[in-house]
Amino acid sequence: MQIGFHTDAFNSSYWNFEQCLRWANRNGVRFIECGSIDGVSWIHGLGYQPHIALWEDPLMVRRKMESYGVSFSQLDAAFPLSRPEGATLGVEYILHTMRWAKLAGCPRIDTTDDRDKPAGATDREVLDHMRRIYRQVLPFAEAYGIVINIEPHGYYTTRPEFMAEMLSFSDSPFLRMNMDTGNTFIAGQDPVAFLERFKDKVDHVHIKDVSKSLAAAMRGELTGIAVSQCAVGEGVNAENIRRCLAILAASGYDGVLSLECEGHGGPMIERSLAWLRSAICAATTG
Repeated sequence: MQIGFHTDAFNSSYWNFEQCLRWANRNGVRFIECGSIDGVSWIHGLGYQPHIALWEDPLMVRRKMESYGVSFSQLDAAFPLSRPEGATLGVEYILHTMRWAKLAGCPRIDTTDDRDKPAGATDREVLDHMRRIYRQVLPFAEAYGIVINIEPHGYYTTRPEFMAEMLSFSDSPFLRMNMDTGNTFIAGQDPVAFLERFKDKVDHVHIKDVSKSLAAAMRGELTGIAVSQCAVGEGVNAENIRRCLAILAASGYDGVLSLECEGHGGPMIERSLAWLRSAICAATTG
């Protein structure tokens, strides 16, 4: 198993993408994950957001990353597909990100649903709506050789019965799952049981802890959180993460574990990195 991180860690520090590359290089982290911006954002353009825009040249970005010894593990194209706009904005966002990812040397993109069930729609209608979307983009994923992951982050994807149906929208090997230890926990699920059920579908993993105060206030009320607001290993989800690592090790997972943790400019995510390295060692040698 290899370690990466999501540049969300440095949103609050107003870092740009290259600052994240420097941090990765200094800390011996070879993989990075970030969001894709399909258009122009003033905060990104001024250098205060650690993501990439699709107007940036992917080959130039790839060359810059190689100079730091860093590669993409995944690009985040997580427009909430359960919304009606998923069939228009969501599809185009996925396709644009996929083309960019191919040139940038990124092997996968991340997708999800909305935190809320669309008003006035039945579960059957929404699931059929998302089935059409995934079946529309998967032929392109197969042509480009880009995996489309579904992340538990919303009303449908954090419920195992719905996730199971979504992963069966197609038998294509390019439809997989991005496991998230924090989102499944805050949604009121057992991350260990969730992973055990879908371990054969896992293609990428987000490692997130949850603080005691957030868990007490919001567990079962939220379907996802952007990043851990405590260092990984210091929250109430730490033991679940250890058990998830053991499942991944036993199942032969050799992909990326992407830290999603508030960075505080470096110190908090560095504690998370040290904890995860130790936990991986325990899971793979114990």
